[in-house]
Amino acid sequence: MTETLPPTGIDLFDVERLLLTEAAEPPLPPQDAEARDRAWDMAVRANPTLFDGPVVACGGLERTGPRILRLSWVRVTYRHYALRRVPGATALPSLFVNVVQPTDDGRVLAARMSPSTAAPGRWQLPGGSVEPPRDGAVLDESALAGHAARELAEELGIGVAAEDLKLWVVTRGENGSIGLTYLAPALPEATLRADFAAAVAAERVQGREPELDDIALVRSPEELAGLAGPHADYLEPIVRRFSGCR
Repeated sequence: MTETLPPTGIDLFDVERLLLTEAAEPPLPPQDAEARDRAWDMAVRANPTLFDGPVVACGGLERTGPRILRLSWVRVTYRHYALRRVPGATALPSLFVNVVQPTDDGRVLAARMSPSTAAPGRWQLPGGSVEPPRDGAVLDESALAGHAARELAEELGIGVAAEDLKLWVVTRGENGSIGLTYLAPALPEATLRADFAAAVAAERVQGREPELDDIALVRSPEELAGLAGPHADYLEPIVRRFSGCR
């Protein structure tokens, strides 16, 4: 028996299995499509680094059994989320992966977004939006873990096999956005800092601004609160959960 999950703010769902099905994008009235495009064009003028690439949105999330969630996903582009700025229109929730990267002494790595990103100065977990599968590939649990591993490598320079990442919790937060949070194997602080420094240097050698410009290692929600700047809505609940599980 399935159970539609009610919208109640920042939610964390225990999960051991994720069932994925593709769904079609809901039809959009022409006036909403025109308003979306105008809002997107304004956003690009304000931040020329925005790119209307392919991305996966969440079409629905429901519980089908103990620790089993069914997630329907929809192919859209980043332009779709400009619907959030259109009065009366409804945008699908975004879908992203992120990673809890612990240290071997029990702290969690938080990362700060660079000034050139869509969320400058925001502290969050390493991760990013899910991209749709290509060339007949499927979007399944293995593919999602692969997404998370690539984000960890690209943003922090940390090499971890997808099979070593464990889907730890599913979050639902602002705008109903769904986050798939993976737990990575613990690493020494020195390794994390050296890998991050190397990743930042490699980006700058290529003439690119790194997506992340700083990291911090926190042991508790109280330490997290000491990080100046905005925080991703899921960050405090995730740190609290991790610190309580040790």
